[in-house]
Amino acid sequence: MTQTALPPALAQIQRDAVGRLLQRFPLITDLGERFTDAGFEIALVGGGVRDAVLGRELSADIDLTTNARPADSLAIMNDWGDAVWETGIRFGTVAAQRGGTSWEVTTYRADAYDHDSRKPDVQFGDSLTQDLYRRDFTVNAMAVRLPSLEFVDQNGGLIDLSQGRLRTPGPAHESFSDDPLRMLRAARFTSQLGLVIDPAGLAAAAEMVDRLKIVSAERVQAELSRLLLGEHPRRGLEVLTATGLADVVLPELPKLQLEIDEHHHHKDVYEHSLTVLDQAIALEDDGPDLVLRMAALMHDVGKPKTRRFEGNGSVSFHHHEVVGARMSRKRLKALRYSNDFTEDVARLVELHLRFHGYGDGEWSDSAVRRYVRDAGPLLDRLHKLTRADCTTRNKRRANALRRSYDGLEERIAVLAQQEELAAIRPELDGNQIMAITGWPAGPKIGKAYNYLLELRLEQGPIGLPATEEALRAWVATQD
Repeated sequence: MTQTALPPALAQIQRDAVGRLLQRFPLITDLGERFTDAGFEIALVGGGVRDAVLGRELSADIDLTTNARPADSLAIMNDWGDAVWETGIRFGTVAAQRGGTSWEVTTYRADAYDHDSRKPDVQFGDSLTQDLYRRDFTVNAMAVRLPSLEFVDQNGGLIDLSQGRLRTPGPAHESFSDDPLRMLRAARFTSQLGLVIDPAGLAAAAEMVDRLKIVSAERVQAELSRLLLGEHPRRGLEVLTATGLADVVLPELPKLQLEIDEHHHHKDVYEHSLTVLDQAIALEDDGPDLVLRMAALMHDVGKPKTRRFEGNGSVSFHHHEVVGARMSRKRLKALRYSNDFTEDVARLVELHLRFHGYGDGEWSDSAVRRYVRDAGPLLDRLHKLTRADCTTRNKRRANALRRSYDGLEERIAVLAQQEELAAIRPELDGNQIMAITGWPAGPKIGKAYNYLLELRLEQGPIGLPATEEALRAWVATQD
């Protein structure tokens, strides 16, 4: 596709984008001259150019592409960079650090993919036109030649951005077949940039779902995380579900689309879960929180397995939080998330119903202490998830739930001030227990410690003398 004359407004956007790049990376012309003086082409490319067009904040990393072969790029960068890495040189990439910026220079690519392989057979190309055509989407296939600062947009990426459209440079089937991860990247860009995938891309993704199975779990995980951390994760998740990609990536999600019974005794769990995600995001106070967002998305995944139609015509989901925690743990492990992340999400899923019943006024101080102890460092996230889980349209009920949770948080704050709730522990440590009981270190000391912890949760701090007396009385009951 050749470049055509742009309307004045879009031409100005191009000029503004080049100005932003030059201001953010003043060394680009110097580096460009190094390559052109050596007889090579070089251009800024990819997400950095796209973000400059959008007026988004530019990162400290910049991607460039060149017709120089890796060894030639390495020689130039060795003379120019403060530090140089050649870790990716076999794939054509040489990286350098200079001026607080990470510069990655990659030789033009014209890769060929084996149909059953996760990795391409790396082939270097000779033209910028060819390199841009093989990129994933037109919005990522814009470039700025160096040092001339000529804006190159042969595939119409600027027009697509202006129209909010996500499209592949060539036929979508070919692009997705070459690299199936691009189907997930399409969903991710709908979340990050608010773009709409063109019909040909959606149709191709729906037809090529099975092709995604050759992609490693780690790469799938990275794309799912980026999607969830975007500004519009609901849009990306809806793409995954509509195309069938979720059946491979997160099969628990489409299974939430339970058939609604004729009497509407339960709400649409799929829509409810997406709404909870939206509401949890609205409660974030320190930037995107992947643990909270994943827990919001997964909090009801146990419902399909636990749905029961009762004799009175009602529908129940008994213990769905326990089943959901187990399912969340299994899925996140399969996606190679870290153990800490997996356990945090599963714990939030398991605890998300604990609050219900508090509004009846039945919670003792002991119950409040246990709520705090069980949530541990996840307490703030549990507050947000529990509040987000209220999606009822009944304003009276919604206000009642909100007031009840306000009351619970107030009680937690009072008890926390009085009792150091964040670090609930027995008033005697292991050494003190051994000194009083005369028992050596071992399981019996652990049992005594747990007894004193339960005492602490039930009664709060009672002081050392009373704790010692209680311990001695308990020891007398042990064999």
